Amino acid sequence: MTLRFGTDGVRGVAFEELTPELVHALGRAAARTLEGRRFALGRDTRESGPVLQAALAAGLAAEGAEVVDLGVVPTPAVAFASAARGRPAAMVSASHNPWTDNGVKFFTAGGRKLTDEQEERLEAALAEAPTTGPAADARLDAAVVEEYEAHLRDSIEGRRLDGVRVVLDCAHGAAVQQAPRVFASLGAEVHVMGAAPDGRNINDGCGSTHPEALQRAVVAEGADLGLAFDGDADRVVAVDHEGRLVDGDHLIALCALDLRERGKLHGDTVVVTVMTNLGFRLAMAEHGITVHETQVGDRYVLEALEQGGWSLGGEQSGHVIFRDLATTGDGILTGLQLVDLVRRSGRPLAALAAGAMTRMPQVLRNVRVADRSAVDGVRDEVAAVEAELDGSGRVLVRASGTEPVVRVMVEATDAARAEAAAARLAAAVERTCGAAAP
Repeated sequence: MTLRFGTDGVRGVAFEELTPELVHALGRAAARTLEGRRFALGRDTRESGPVLQAALAAGLAAEGAEVVDLGVVPTPAVAFASAARGRPAAMVSASHNPWTDNGVKFFTAGGRKLTDEQEERLEAALAEAPTTGPAADARLDAAVVEEYEAHLRDSIEGRRLDGVRVVLDCAHGAAVQQAPRVFASLGAEVHVMGAAPDGRNINDGCGSTHPEALQRAVVAEGADLGLAFDGDADRVVAVDHEGRLVDGDHLIALCALDLRERGKLHGDTVVVTVMTNLGFRLAMAEHGITVHETQVGDRYVLEALEQGGWSLGGEQSGHVIFRDLATTGDGILTGLQLVDLVRRSGRPLAALAAGAMTRMPQVLRNVRVADRSAVDGVRDEVAAVEAELDGSGRVLVRASGTEPVVRVMVEATDAARAEAAAARLAAAVERTCGAAAP
């Protein structure tokens, strides 16, 4: 039995690609390769979640591991439990993917995602792991979830959010309990949407990948701002009081400038990925903040943060890591830091975001293909587009680590030029990698 890890764990269509038998074997392989005999497990709200979590627990137990159930919780709550209890952990979730998909994200004892080497060892062990075994009993640990919520509240250092009106879009996902409860407990006036999961509506027209409903709701409610989480709540995007989107690049820019002003931006350095907008880089340079770049994936951002001893990093998608506070991206934590920043500044998010950076025109195309591994075949076309931009923009073409798509990104000083270049590259990708089956 073989399986390949993507950018963020393993994912696939539930019960077709990611079967209970495969997840059972994955549990056995994890118990054999990850240090620790007690595993914490969480899941999001997908219909397939209970069955796949049970299969994972059975696989772990079959190898002698004890299983602790955290219930439906955000991925960062699982990472927190892993760090707080010093045990390996796993989250059953496909993050921002549709309900039909599911996946498994692993954490080593201490709350870190697996390194490439650890993933390779787990893949090798999976090939030898049995696919069946008896069901497992899992002990519920509600206390560590309460500790996670207290940790979130403590992250704003005793301050309150009284007087702030915020709309929370929980994407019918893992944030439905913790996010509203934590914000309300700190005094914010909270309006909640996307908080009625039925197993199939996670990320469906809502959350960080579909913030349009939140943009309308913030304006309709007369709120100060809105926050949209993804299905497992490890990422967030914001909306200002006028309904404008504030993406991960802007969030990181705002937080970098705020931490710098308060003497908390270690090394005056921020870590981002190759997808980060050129406008972010220009803004940081203007303020004397060094930008360190990694490949896409929040675990690579965290690795760089730890190696450099830096405090802040993240991705345009809304994964933001405050290394002094968490071991992974945490949408609720990031949202709290943002609302606290807005309240301390006495200025609306719209004004703060406008002053933090100016976004360069950037066009993103997700091209569904038959064979994403053939993406290297478009290198000549990429080089030709880069030559035409002549230093006035950026091009990035890469295979997704989680979906059957190739991502095309073009930045240029002129939006029309960026659109034309992206269309040209998307067509080249389809020719080279083949169009996906309908």
